[in-house]
Parts: sequence; C-alpha cells; structure tokens
Amino acid sequence: MMIVCLLLRAYLVVMVLTAVLSWFPLEPDTFFFSARVTLQRLVDPFLEPLRRVIPPAGMLDLSFMVLFLIVLVASQVVC
Repeated sequence: MMIVCLLLRAYLVVMVLTAVLSWFPLEPDTFFFSARVTLQRLVDPFLEPLRRVIPPAGMLDLSFMVLFLIVLVASQVVC
C-alpha cells in the first residue's frame, strides 16, 4: 500500500512538472527540453485515452485536468 501511495504522489509531481515546463518555449538540446520530453513520455500514455473522449477547450487541455483529478482522488482514497 505504501508503494502505491508513493507512486501516485510521485506521478502527481511528474504531472505538475510537465504542466509547468509546457508553459515555456524551450530550445532543443537543453536539459529542460529533455526533461519535458521525458516527463511527457510518462504522462502521455494515460492522457491519450482521455483525449479521445474529452475534446480540447480552446487552449486548455481538459484531459490533463481530469487525469490530475483522478490521480489526486486515487491518492487520497488509497493513502
């Protein structure tokens, strides 16, 4: 149970970092660009199914918010 809590909370941190790094234009071949790509590879597999169901609302990615809420609630329930 403890490992699941740790993984869920770590995933929330990954999601927050992904969101923050997406706000900035980053030059390729920099540390932050590589970090953003790596973080997106961790988040995108869970976002893709939601994106097929939830349409974007202008510039807002509602699927990201839904996934964040799902992980947050799961973290609260499990932990």
